[in-house]
Amino acid sequence: MKVRIINRSSHQLPAYATAGSSGMDLRAFIEGEMLMNPLQRILVPTGIFLEMENGLEAQIRPRSGLALKQGITCLNSPGTIDADYRGEIKVLLINLSNELQVIHNGDRIAQMVFQEVVHVQWEETEVINETARNEGGFGHTGKQ
Repeated sequence: MKVRIINRSSHQLPAYATAGSSGMDLRAFIEGEMLMNPLQRILVPTGIFLEMENGLEAQIRPRSGLALKQGITCLNSPGTIDADYRGEIKVLLINLSNELQVIHNGDRIAQMVFQEVVHVQWEETEVINETARNEGGFGHTGKQ
């Protein structure tokens, strides 16, 4: 499946690191560096613009190494980029560590995964079928 891309950054296009990779790394496209205090949120530009067909979305997800090593993760995760969005892809990061963190130009800050989207049609009803689980919600299965 092809997705049209404009790369206004000075970095290579996002790419799959291995044949089994689900996501492509996104890189920060900034002048200098961005400082992140503990619990601070920042919006990091990537210089990337996409054009996708209807029925496709791009999801922005955290990078596990960045979360483990620096305590930086994505908010609103996974973030959804709709097929009709044409603005620059920006990544909403938060510093969950107790230390000042620094984002540099070119740092890999998130990963982008593409997914198919299904649109549903509502069928209003007065009753829905019961299941073994029924209304069991958060924590209903207990510890295992």
